[in-house]
Amino acid sequence: MTNSVDVAIIGAGLAGLAAARQLSIHGVEVAVLEASDGPGGRVRSDYVDGFTLDRGFQLYNPAYPEAARVLDHAQLDLHKLSGSIGIVGEGTLHSLTDPRRNLLKALSGLSPSTGHLTGKAKLARYAWQQYRRSVAEIESQPDVDALTALRAAGVDQRTIDQVLLPFFSGVFLEPDLSTSRRFLDLVLRTFVKGTPSLPRAGMQAIADQLHAALPEQSVKFHSMVRSLSGTTVCTDDGATHARAVIVAADAPSAAHLLPGLPIPAGHHVTTWYHATDQVLHDGRPTLVIDPTRSGPLVNSVPLSNAVASYAPPNFTLISSSALTSHGTEHQVRHQLARMHRAPTNSWSLIGSYSIDYALPAMSVPLQVRKPTRLSDSIYIAGDYRATASIQGAMVSGRRAADAILQDWAIPVDKVTR
Repeated sequence: MTNSVDVAIIGAGLAGLAAARQLSIHGVEVAVLEASDGPGGRVRSDYVDGFTLDRGFQLYNPAYPEAARVLDHAQLDLHKLSGSIGIVGEGTLHSLTDPRRNLLKALSGLSPSTGHLTGKAKLARYAWQQYRRSVAEIESQPDVDALTALRAAGVDQRTIDQVLLPFFSGVFLEPDLSTSRRFLDLVLRTFVKGTPSLPRAGMQAIADQLHAALPEQSVKFHSMVRSLSGTTVCTDDGATHARAVIVAADAPSAAHLLPGLPIPAGHHVTTWYHATDQVLHDGRPTLVIDPTRSGPLVNSVPLSNAVASYAPPNFTLISSSALTSHGTEHQVRHQLARMHRAPTNSWSLIGSYSIDYALPAMSVPLQVRKPTRLSDSIYIAGDYRATASIQGAMVSGRRAADAILQDWAIPVDKVTR
C-alpha cells in the first residue's frame, strides 16, 4: 500500500509527537510511523495489577519551558517528588530535606560528614548564578566536564563524593560527572525554578496528551520503518511518499536509517519496581542515594509516597535504578534493606526494565542546538540533538517542524512557538 502526505515523521516519541503537533497546527498533513504499540518512545508506562510502572525512573519538571508551553499541567495532575533525600552512610541514614524544591538551602542542613559548609555555600551560589543566567548565556560559556566546573566553583571534594556525584549519577546516568557543565547548569537552573514531579497516571500521560492533540489516524503504530530513500519511507505495510521527512527515532535507529549520522554514546539504566505493605520513611517520598556504592543501585524512592495512584491502597511502590544490567535481584534486595532501613525479603518484584540507550551522553563539548535540516527534504529531531531531557526532545521536534514551515514559507504563529 502506498500513501502520500506532506511530511512523514519517523518515530512517535516526544520529539516526533511535538513535531507532528506543530505541523498539524499550521495545516500540514503528517503521517507518524511508529514501530511500537503506543506513543511516547522511552517515555512510556505499564499498568500491572494496579501498579503504575514507568519504563525507567523518570521525572517531569514543570519548569521545562517548551513542555510547559505545550502541555496542560492541570490535566496531567502533577504530584511533586519533594520529600527528602536520604544519604546512606556507615550505619546511618542522613536526611536532606526537600532538596528538589530547594536543593541548596537543604544542603546546609547536612552533617559535616557530607562536606564542608563553605563548599555547600559555594554550591548554592553556583546554582543561583545559573538560575539568573539566560539559556543563551549558559550555552555560550566555555565547556568543561561537570566535575571540573564544581571544583572550580569551590565545592569541596567530600560534598561532591557524598552528595553530588551519587545524586547526579541518577540524573545523568553516568558515574563520574563527565557530563558537560552546560547540561549540568541547565539542570540546576530547572531545579531552582521548578520541582520534578510525576503525572497522576504515570509518565505515559505526557505522551498520551500530545498524541490526543493530533488528527485522528495520523499516527500509525506497529509500523517499523525498514528503509528511507529520498523522501520515500518504507515499512512492512508499504511505502509512504512525502514532500519532507523528519527522522525522530532514537539515536541508534536514526543512525541505521541515515548511515554516517554521528550520534552520542548512550547511557544504560536498569530499574526495578518492588511492592510492600510497609510504610517507608514515614510516608515521605524520600529519594535514597548510596555514596558507599554497596551494591548496583544509584538511587531508590517509594514513588507511591508522592503519587498514591502509583500503587493499590495499603501498598508502597518502590522504584530503584542502577547504571548497569549486571546486578542480581538478591544484590538489589540486600542494598535496598540497607538504603531504606527495612527488611526486604517479603517485598514483591512487580517488574523491571533494562534500557540500553536510556539517555544520550551529554559529553564535552556539548552543542545544545544541533542543526535540524540534513538536506533539502530530510530533517532530524530527538533529545540527542538538543539535551537529554523531555525539554530537549520536545524542543528539537518543534524546531524541526519550524524549519519545514520556514522552508515552505508558511508563517509560524508566534503563539505556537
